[in-house]
Amino acid sequence: MTLAGRIAWDDTILPFQLDRADVRGRVARLDSVLETILGQHAYPPAIAALVAEATLITALVGQTIKLRWKLSLQVRGDGPVRLIATDYFGPTEEGAPARMRAYAAFDPDALPDSVARPFDLLGDGVFAILIDQGAGSVPYQGMTPIAGQSLADCAETYFAQSEQLPTRFALAVGEAIAPGGTAQWRGGGVLLQHMPKGALEAKQDPTGPDGLLAAEDMLDGSDAENWHRAVMLLETVEATELVGPHVGAEQLLLRLFSEEEPRVYETQAVRFGCTCSPEKVVASLAIYPAEDIAAMTTEAGTVTADCQFCGAHYEFDPSELGIREG
Repeated sequence: MTLAGRIAWDDTILPFQLDRADVRGRVARLDSVLETILGQHAYPPAIAALVAEATLITALVGQTIKLRWKLSLQVRGDGPVRLIATDYFGPTEEGAPARMRAYAAFDPDALPDSVARPFDLLGDGVFAILIDQGAGSVPYQGMTPIAGQSLADCAETYFAQSEQLPTRFALAVGEAIAPGGTAQWRGGGVLLQHMPKGALEAKQDPTGPDGLLAAEDMLDGSDAENWHRAVMLLETVEATELVGPHVGAEQLLLRLFSEEEPRVYETQAVRFGCTCSPEKVVASLAIYPAEDIAAMTTEAGTVTADCQFCGAHYEFDPSELGIREG
């Protein structure tokens, strides 16, 4: 692939549909977006890998939904990693890029010296997706227990259990070094989802992780056969094909699903983007009583706040928050 082709394939999401199997999907490649998100913090490698995986899942899921504003993914655990939070902001106008941000909260003192599987750092907890369509709408939130052996397993369980929507992910994230370059985080993935057909009912006892529903529990007959075939084809993908950059999105689809008659749609660009601002910080601090603001005030006489997503640092005089000295 030429350099121009490689760049065009980075930080994009390609929607597609497999007409024979009645399955829709997305192919995503994140490059600069991941590097910017992870570059905001000096995460240990295991934490960075979890944030990268969550960001990739959010990109794949967010693009499937007609968003006026935001889709958020949150994973809350009782292990050393307490929170992973990601946001996907839909394009503000036709042809504009979607925007993403993410961060993790963790206890560095509780991290083991070596980590065989980053997912184990979450412990028990919940996997949640929140959809906020903005002013005038009521946010929707669904959640399921942390289950399986990866965040991809959690997401598949969420869609089976909470949405009754058969879903499968193939993901790869990691640091790559281009010839003559430096290490940079990259991620690539494919999402498959059975086309929605109204509410599906489980046909058998749950077979998913921890006794929860799995995709196969909701399909039978030709739907089950088509889904199984598409998943088997997806499982032939290699990590190097997902992360690239030498295999483009359409090339990957043709390699995996040529007999399924893949049909592609317009590519969605993705960029890093944070919505924090001085005005929003002031509004969030306005809920605190005067005594709490006083406790937050530094010896220099300012109230400070930091954005966990982008690292922006804000300083205010208490009078800007409606609090006056004396």
